[in-house]
Amino acid sequence: MDKQMRSRLEALLETVQKPSRYTGGEVNEIKKDWAGRTSFCFAFPDTYEVAMSHLGLKVLYESINAQDDLLCERVMMPWVDMMAGLMEQGIPLYSLESRKALSDFDMVGFTLQYEMSYTNILKMMELGGIALNNKDRDEGAPFVVAGGPCAFNPEPLSPFIDAFLLGDGENATNEMLRVIAAGRKAGKKRADILRDLAQVEGVYLPDLYEAAYHEDGRLAAFRPLDQTAPLPITKRIERNLDEAPFPTSIPVPYTQAVHDRIVLEIMRGCTRGCRFCQAGMLYRPVRERSPEQLFALAEQLVAATGYEEMSLSSLSTGDYSQLLELIRGLNQRFADQRVSLSLPSLRIDNQLQEALGETAEVKKSGLTLAPEAGTQRLRDVINKGVTEEDLLRTVSEAFASGWSSVKLYFMIGLPYETDEDLLGIADLARKVVAAYYAVPKGQRARGLKVVVSASTFVPKPMTPFQWAAQDTLEEIRRKQSLLRSALNIKGVTFNWHDPETSFLEACFARGDRRLARVLYRAYELGCLLDGWNEHFKFDAWMQAFADTGMDPAFYANRERAREELMPWDLADIGVSKNYLWRENERARKAEVTPDCRHGCEGCGLTRFEGVCT
Repeated sequence: MDKQMRSRLEALLETVQKPSRYTGGEVNEIKKDWAGRTSFCFAFPDTYEVAMSHLGLKVLYESINAQDDLLCERVMMPWVDMMAGLMEQGIPLYSLESRKALSDFDMVGFTLQYEMSYTNILKMMELGGIALNNKDRDEGAPFVVAGGPCAFNPEPLSPFIDAFLLGDGENATNEMLRVIAAGRKAGKKRADILRDLAQVEGVYLPDLYEAAYHEDGRLAAFRPLDQTAPLPITKRIERNLDEAPFPTSIPVPYTQAVHDRIVLEIMRGCTRGCRFCQAGMLYRPVRERSPEQLFALAEQLVAATGYEEMSLSSLSTGDYSQLLELIRGLNQRFADQRVSLSLPSLRIDNQLQEALGETAEVKKSGLTLAPEAGTQRLRDVINKGVTEEDLLRTVSEAFASGWSSVKLYFMIGLPYETDEDLLGIADLARKVVAAYYAVPKGQRARGLKVVVSASTFVPKPMTPFQWAAQDTLEEIRRKQSLLRSALNIKGVTFNWHDPETSFLEACFARGDRRLARVLYRAYELGCLLDGWNEHFKFDAWMQAFADTGMDPAFYANRERAREELMPWDLADIGVSKNYLWRENERARKAEVTPDCRHGCEGCGLTRFEGVCT
């Protein structure tokens, strides 16, 4: 960025909300000399506050910058005022560290955490000077890559992204950067470097494949166009987390992030087998970090950041095999510094009483539990593996230990759900309130607050419910109305999610590459920041479907047959399609599948040597 442009930028920053989103310069920022290094920009397609809460950004930021031949900088989606200012002033979207335009980098990598961020990706590329269509990029353009959970169905973004990384990215990202560096040093053409990238395990290049469709719109065939292109693409797995990179020093934002604290990833993967949960299938197998390494990481992070809260992060923190040892050790190390521990994703059926007692030694915070369904029958359908007795015992123990705030997460629109299941949510909430008042008045904390949140079920790829139809918008609204009436209970607050957003999420979660036309048309119609209610334009999205001749109900509200070829069948996540179908059939009968830590259930991961123990 030249001196004149910097001057215009400084003037612009004086006019926007939260200019600290765009300045960089935070404590622990890493700024490296570009000379002789291959450059990577981690692009987060949402605002700074959301991005700086994302653990994956922090992991790649430090692990890439630890390599002498590589560098990593950051960029986030600007807010509407900054967006308008950049366009008006002719300033390209730039990285926080060196204020380089996105087009200056060797590789720009987007994380795909949420389907409703896809239009933001297009805007960030346009603002950063990168051609939206991958076929329009010249030889010197950055290689645009994407990873994260939504990358396991990459097809709706296929014309815009050069390469997708499926699976763990800690070491794979470095490999991709070095392939690009070697190719450019050797004077290779862009197309040849892309073919080289396709040989990196876990990398999918959409331009090396073609799709064909039946007359009714279903996918008929998917095949490689290049004999060197693998099919399926096997996901990357970091097999030993103690050996995988993890940050010991993270940038500390000047403005508050959504989750403004240390996040300590204690394990990866989950074996519980909840049938709605995509992450539980994608991130198998379970891998744990040792307490010794976690103690060392925690000490370094507290020293480097000064944070007073630490979250023990995983898909199911209560299943960490040495949880109590870990909590006790962390409390011993940090209690005198008033560093509190939060335990998200705790299941309500194991170790919880002791864990709650241990964390209460530092500071009490709200308790979050996820029964997911209001009746035991439906919890068995989704294989949640907890009972009403588990929940009530847990909240009773928490209330007796001084807790007064409880959040309960549910889903509506689950397969095989009835109105009786919905009314069971209200019945459960009443029993939680009663458990609070069952504690003698002098022994319970004041200010009961029970928050019941109900999200709309979205059938996700790579789950046993990937074949299921999502409820129609009309049916979801009816169910929400029923719950609003039933949850008119003193001490209970009911929150629900916008069903239109969930409808579009289902479309793109299960979409094929034809939905790229819808995405681009929605972008032309001004759809941006769709994850923010005030900017969500459902009517414009529906117009985009109509303008491109696509039917959203085909993707969201249609039940699929077992034999149907899915757009995401291009990926091998380790868990087999046969296993997912078997789980779908068990759901239909409300049959429970045990946690595979107690015995192999045949999900398919044993094909990978050394990943299941």
